[in-house]
Amino acid sequence: MLHRLLIVFLFLFNTLAQAETISAVTTGMEKQQGLLDYYWDEQNGRLLLELDTFDRDLLLLTGLAQGLGSNPVGLDRNQVGDSRVVRFERVGNKVLLHQVNLKFRAQSENPDERRAVTEAFATSVIWGFEVIAEEGESVLLDFTPFILSDQHGIAARLKQTGQGNYSLDQSRSAIYLARTKSFPKNSEFEAQLTFKGSDPGKYLQEVVPTPELVTLRQHLSLVALPEEGYKPRRFHANSGYFPLIYRDYATAIDQPMDQRLIFRHRLEKRPGSDTPVQPIVYYIDPGVPEPIRGALMEGASWWNEAFEAAGFENAFQVKLLPEGADPLDVRYNVINWVHRSTRGWSYGYSIYDPRTGEILKGNVTLGSLRVRQDFLIAQGLLQPYGADGADTAKLKEMALARIRQLSAHEVGHTIGLAHNFIASAQDRASVMDYPAPLVTLNGKHLNMAQAYDRGIGAWDKLAIRYGYGIAEGDESEYLESVLGEAKKQKLRFITDRDSRSINDAHGGSHLWDNGEEPLKEFARMTRLRQHALENFGPAANAPSAARSSLDETLVPVYYGHRYQAEAVGKLIGGLDYDYLYNDAGAESYRMVDADRQQQAIDALVETLQPEFLTLPEKVLKLLPPKAFGYSRSNESFPAYTGIAFDAIAMAEAAAGHTYAILLHPERAARLQQQRARRGAGPGLDSLLAQLTEQSLANERFEGLQAAIHQRVNHVYIQHLMLLAGDTSAPESARARASFELAKFQHAIGEMKLFGDAPHGYNAHYFYEANRIDAFMRGDLKVDKGDLKPMPPGSPI
Repeated sequence: MLHRLLIVFLFLFNTLAQAETISAVTTGMEKQQGLLDYYWDEQNGRLLLELDTFDRDLLLLTGLAQGLGSNPVGLDRNQVGDSRVVRFERVGNKVLLHQVNLKFRAQSENPDERRAVTEAFATSVIWGFEVIAEEGESVLLDFTPFILSDQHGIAARLKQTGQGNYSLDQSRSAIYLARTKSFPKNSEFEAQLTFKGSDPGKYLQEVVPTPELVTLRQHLSLVALPEEGYKPRRFHANSGYFPLIYRDYATAIDQPMDQRLIFRHRLEKRPGSDTPVQPIVYYIDPGVPEPIRGALMEGASWWNEAFEAAGFENAFQVKLLPEGADPLDVRYNVINWVHRSTRGWSYGYSIYDPRTGEILKGNVTLGSLRVRQDFLIAQGLLQPYGADGADTAKLKEMALARIRQLSAHEVGHTIGLAHNFIASAQDRASVMDYPAPLVTLNGKHLNMAQAYDRGIGAWDKLAIRYGYGIAEGDESEYLESVLGEAKKQKLRFITDRDSRSINDAHGGSHLWDNGEEPLKEFARMTRLRQHALENFGPAANAPSAARSSLDETLVPVYYGHRYQAEAVGKLIGGLDYDYLYNDAGAESYRMVDADRQQQAIDALVETLQPEFLTLPEKVLKLLPPKAFGYSRSNESFPAYTGIAFDAIAMAEAAAGHTYAILLHPERAARLQQQRARRGAGPGLDSLLAQLTEQSLANERFEGLQAAIHQRVNHVYIQHLMLLAGDTSAPESARARASFELAKFQHAIGEMKLFGDAPHGYNAHYFYEANRIDAFMRGDLKVDKGDLKPMPPGSPI
């Protein structure tokens, strides 16, 4: 009897639950209508989503409305995440949020062919919801758990950057209603998320008031995919655009399966006119102060020149973000002003349609401390704080000139363009390079009038023609003509993979360099550096600054050669090449001329000389221990000397940078192979012989220079050991490094170490011989972190 009563009770309960309507559940709740309608349940802090359409593709976006404020961690204000195509699918009493797999497709009219590909590759169900009420064709879901989930990957990012293991604390998280809205084509949801953890990393300790509890605001957007009519444009390796790559299993057997499209905004002309149907409009964050706001607006506006060259009239516009507009709203392309505790990179992201590459929103985040780094460089060079007061006008103008260029650069990414790091060797042909400030020395005076270029470059105009120009006839012929024009103007394109690292092989493409000839520019820069060091004094800082702060102002002056040195290093074992297709000529690349490689080696070896690395005594006397209330930071010179300034550790760091260039395992391997192929020119053996000879030449050094020479020798031995023990290096390079260590040890053995030798050389060589012996026996492990590093340079 009891069993029958229980069955009846359950039947009645299920009947009542199924009879629950949306109207009944949402009585008294505020309804927001838009792309997705939702109700706000004030009493329970819930957001209830009403769905009446299923299996419709939408774009799911994540972002951060409130950032962490730490550049190394990289969780910034108004940051946007990946673009994902999703759809809501109803399965019985469940609704699944399903991400579509667009990496593999079948561009075919045959539904069975499309289905075969769809079923062949996994998809991702991002979330599952239970239907809590329904009415007609509509269902009601509790959307709150999804909004309060870590969709942006915050906890993973904290772990990845060594900040600790954090998990979402639901009790300290809630929907942020002020920025939760719904519009006809997009619905926006925001939440205040708190992550709880222990043993926080140093970056969290720097910026979070209670580092064990990290609270950020995550923004989620569900956006209608764009209307039909957009025509994708094919990618070419020399077009200057980022590629959208997917595999099409419906291609003919004699055609490539991997398809490549470029990312670009939709831009069309009105019939019979050069004016656009809808111009591309970028909005400046109103939180940017003047005069920086004006510089950002001007720099971004340069792109209109490129669109004019592509045949459009007033197609690219820059305005101030309207009051009340949300910077994360997909309808606005925004240039955001982002504060961090330390200087860091700026970024240009795009929100795009993953099916076609159509850009829906450009999102730039500019680090606010970048402008101060340029000011600091100018400050150390010009030393404006004289007895007659401070004249900082030239410094401010240089910093603002960089901001204009930076604004144009990051906006360039958001309209589809990749870096072009060879542009600096082509008379500054593109804002998509990383420019070094071009400071010239006229007699005894420094000139910064041409520190940064103004306006868009010749390469940029051609790139916009490729991506946005409208073909009158066959589009393929039009695109080929643009590429042909670039070749005719001798405008080249080389991007990150071939340029960014010090070990890259391209001999002509680098970051933060100037000029067509790296060796010539390096010689000019070293003369400029020497002049600046000899004349460095208290006028480099304001009278109100602590004298010990001269340390940080001196850093970019002393290490001012670092990036041009890397550009010179790429000549060693270097190649010259372009991104060729198979219709090119027989020669695909050229090895850098052997004589030029030896000149590059000689130039870098000069940076290891004590004369180059030693600061003038009058400068050293200006650098006291840190004043009370001040402390060293990662922007300061390294030191072994406690609170005292260390004149030798700074040289150790500089020498380590040079040896890292010269003895990189990949460069060592290229040197060996090129020498074997040519039968002449510099090789790894001759390079090491030259370095060893310099290390053993101690007769001409005394005092501080002798101490620096010995420290440089120590760094050399360390890098030889690193190369000899690097399993990623070929055995031939490791063998050569090991042999050089043995030669060095043998040379020391020939010395009379217990006789009279000034300046500590006997003890120095005795110590290094024992280190080599221990390394050879396997009793000494070496690591890159054993040496003092330079303070960070990028972003310059």
